[in-house]
Amino acid sequence: MEKLFTFSILSFNKEKKRKTIFITLCALLFLSSYVTFSQEDKMEVEEENKYVPFSIGAHLKNMHTWHGFVVHPGAMIATNIEFNSKNKKFTFGFWGGASFSKVDVKNINTGVNESAYYKEVSIYTKYRFSDKFFIEAVSHNNYTGVEERGDKLEYWSYDKTQGYNFVDLNFGYNITPNTLLYFATIIGGGSGDYEVQDNGDLENSWTHYFEVSSKVWQNKNSSLSLFAGGAWSFITDKTFYTEGAGNIINVGATFNKQFAVFKHNIPVDVTLMWNPEQEKTVVQLDVTLF
Repeated sequence: MEKLFTFSILSFNKEKKRKTIFITLCALLFLSSYVTFSQEDKMEVEEENKYVPFSIGAHLKNMHTWHGFVVHPGAMIATNIEFNSKNKKFTFGFWGGASFSKVDVKNINTGVNESAYYKEVSIYTKYRFSDKFFIEAVSHNNYTGVEERGDKLEYWSYDKTQGYNFVDLNFGYNITPNTLLYFATIIGGGSGDYEVQDNGDLENSWTHYFEVSSKVWQNKNSSLSLFAGGAWSFITDKTFYTEGAGNIINVGATFNKQFAVFKHNIPVDVTLMWNPEQEKTVVQLDVTLF
């Protein structure tokens, strides 16, 4: 009887020991999975916190140039607000420009020059198919002096005769990390991009613009890029940029330097631009504020 009792105790102790080991293993597995889950969850949260869908920017410039044009000859500030997708492929934003100085605009009713500030609010969107290839569309809305010249300001109007709204569709391809091929087409002849026919009809130019830009030198905080661009139309004898069917209109160089200001890097671009058709040469200063 004593042996049987002793055996029962031993069996009970073994069973209890197995249960204890089993419970301990389950607890360890649970804790392990909990810790693993917590770490993965924490990494996902950290990744989510790193993603910032919206951003803003501001540039201070001594003038504003674009595709060989001097859009405004005086000092101005440019700002933008944009949305970027998490995979960094899609961008949608608004770009605005406003000047500190005025330009003369002739009133169509009185024939007298009126002073007007440069004002523009444009909409843009871009999709990056890869690190090399992207497509973008821009609705340019430069309404400088619209009311001063006697027109009615209609921001969403794309009447080609009003001369301040037009859309272009653009493609970019990096043939090397430092060389970009850029092709743009003004859609539907907006903003005066048309030719008056003998019968008075307005024929859209559908202006094309092609530019090659390449970074030719770089060190730790500076770089030098060269560019050349031309415009043409397959349809009319004039384009948005030129008086003839086509010409080289934008040749020059851009020097970029990063300046350290209060532990922040401030990019500064100086662009020397020459338009052979207009016989115009300018130097543009562009300071990225943020």
